[in-house]
Amino acid sequence: MPRIALYQPDIPHNTGAILRFAACMGVDVDIIEPAGFDLSDRGLKRAGMDYVERAALRRHISFESFEIFRAEQGSRLVLLSTKAAIPYTDFAFRPDDILLFGRESAGVPPSVHERAEARLIVPMRPGLRSINLAMTVAMVTGEALRQTGGLPGGPAVEEDTHGTA
Repeated sequence: MPRIALYQPDIPHNTGAILRFAACMGVDVDIIEPAGFDLSDRGLKRAGMDYVERAALRRHISFESFEIFRAEQGSRLVLLSTKAAIPYTDFAFRPDDILLFGRESAGVPPSVHERAEARLIVPMRPGLRSINLAMTVAMVTGEALRQTGGLPGGPAVEEDTHGTA
């Protein structure tokens, strides 16, 4: 099943909402530190409600320690970026993908960008900077789960080529 990775998240409320989403979907979350807040922050717990305790969370002290973990898992790194050209809806996700989301304030540095095997974007109206991180995580992870059969309660939805669902 795909994993969510947050690169040095800045906003505890977003991280809490992502942990809540991940707990509900059964998706593991990796947090690449340092975070811009204490991971025991009240705002994180309030946003995640009691779901934070049920989320499968792994903390990495640096991007390099995360990369060691990723290499051990044999996972492909899929970066979501406003600088990417491929829409996430045009991408074939795999169950072993790690979906990497950058800092709310700055994304990821070029050195991390270069390590990604794929770089995807969430298409949106011109002239707007970005969608909230928690919403982006939900949109992209939902599609990855749909494609890989990881949605709770059922298999992947096959694309219908005959015009009926």
